[in-house]
Amino acid sequence: MTANAIPLERLDADVIEDSIYRKVSWRIVPLFICCFLFAYLDRVNISFAKLQMASDLGFSETVYGLGASLFFVGYFLFEVPSNVLLHKIGARIWIARIMVSWGIASACMMFVQTEFWFYTLRFLIGVMEAGFVPGVLYFFTQWYPSSRRARVNSYFKSSIPLCGIVGGPIAGLILGHFDGVMGMAGWRWLFLLEGIPSVLLGVVVFWLVKDRIEDATWLTAEEKNVVLARMAKESAPATPQKVKDIWKHPTTYVMSAIYLCLVMALTGLLFWMPQLIKSAGVTDTMNIGLLTVIPYVGAVIGNLLIGASSDRHSERRWHMASCATLTAGGYLVCALFPGQLLPLMIGMTIIMTGIVAWMPIFWTIPPRFLSGIAAAAGIALINSLGQLGGIIAPFMVGRIKDLTGTATPALFALFAVSVLAIGLIVWGIPKRYYAKEAAQD
Repeated sequence: MTANAIPLERLDADVIEDSIYRKVSWRIVPLFICCFLFAYLDRVNISFAKLQMASDLGFSETVYGLGASLFFVGYFLFEVPSNVLLHKIGARIWIARIMVSWGIASACMMFVQTEFWFYTLRFLIGVMEAGFVPGVLYFFTQWYPSSRRARVNSYFKSSIPLCGIVGGPIAGLILGHFDGVMGMAGWRWLFLLEGIPSVLLGVVVFWLVKDRIEDATWLTAEEKNVVLARMAKESAPATPQKVKDIWKHPTTYVMSAIYLCLVMALTGLLFWMPQLIKSAGVTDTMNIGLLTVIPYVGAVIGNLLIGASSDRHSERRWHMASCATLTAGGYLVCALFPGQLLPLMIGMTIIMTGIVAWMPIFWTIPPRFLSGIAAAAGIALINSLGQLGGIIAPFMVGRIKDLTGTATPALFALFAVSVLAIGLIVWGIPKRYYAKEAAQD
């Protein structure tokens, strides 16, 4: 045996562990991907509804942008309390509650008649959904070691491009074929038909999800012991952390600033993609829905490849910085070629690929300096502060478009935001949090 040879028993243990985690992932991840898919459908279906809703109700671009943003106000205010409650109550009950309540609130958007109720319901959807994403990410930290989280996070976040792949055509179909059915506008049907599945999935989560490894009836006793032993090897602070400890880490603020830039870049495109395509001369709602699929297909491929590369090399900083660079480059292309469909589609595909691959790598870092309830609250705080970007970007794009008649200045602004994120990633995160993760023996 050479000096660098790996013992046979270690190889056997790795094969066994890989086999068990494949079983865990097949049980957990597809369900949460499906849940996140409908979370994003309910969050962004307003971008498709606007194709009919704005003219029906007489809403300006600024009114639409503000309504899109108000979702994130509710999300921001209730994110941390929601995740603290999730830590105390358990993921199964709390995530099920989140899904049922946001599904009902989203379906109620079909009754909107005035700006007041448009703003109110968008705010309430944010309140009800608050805690879902950080709750699931925290749940993953209880089941997966750090060396596996970029991959599982990337699978989970692949729901964003999947939402675009299935959401665009479905929205276009509902808007085009349900318009006038039973005397209701197509956009009202859109909110109803995309809100109901979230309620049903909430019930599924309640019955299928297990909070603790020990409670998983679908794992054998031996399999549970392997997973528990693997999780026990994760490094943890010498003393238990409390919620107040999240404020002691300067990295919490740096990560929040990076995530704010990321969310601005995401929502700036997410809520305006159908409008940008329409501005390039495409008017049919079904065709707009089909064209929105293209950036998301590119994002799915890029997300899985970049996430796997980050885990394979145990490297986070330069993978994140590369994703932010892709995002910046895509916005620059869109800004330089306004109203031209081909460059616009290429630019939006680059943007979406960078953003979607960026997210799962980003979320591997907070658990490296937070643990226990501090991890639940810290992940929620970073996500919550970052969601302020979702308040800023949609309103900013709408306001600029009302004032100038074009979204191009806003695209340049989002390019600058992405460049700022590159600087924060490269110089703002302490090396000990992105350095190669030691083998967990």
